[in-house]
Amino acid sequence: MRLIIEILLMGAAVAIAAYLLPGVDVENFWSAVIAGILIALANATIGTILRILTFPINFLTLGLVSFIITVLMVLLVDNLMETFNTIGFFSALLFAIVLALINMIFSAFQSEKSA
Repeated sequence: MRLIIEILLMGAAVAIAAYLLPGVDVENFWSAVIAGILIALANATIGTILRILTFPINFLTLGLVSFIITVLMVLLVDNLMETFNTIGFFSALLFAIVLALINMIFSAFQSEKSA
């Protein structure tokens, strides 16, 4: 049950971020849910491999490369889906920032509720 709630919250976060940013479009809520799942899977698989390979550069840049990898995963999902679109790198960059902030807010509410 908790997994389903987290998936729906991720979809809501993607939908809210797309609504707030002018360069990001999501066709409907279910497309946002699928985009959220694909972004999470891309970060967990390809993103992890890239973070391991770029660890020395990531260490020197204090984690900036890790954030760029997250933006690249958003662009990858944009290329995989027709119902989720970003207009360029900077739209994906802003989307990743807003998405991280919304997920942080959601996780703060979840931790208060479980305590």
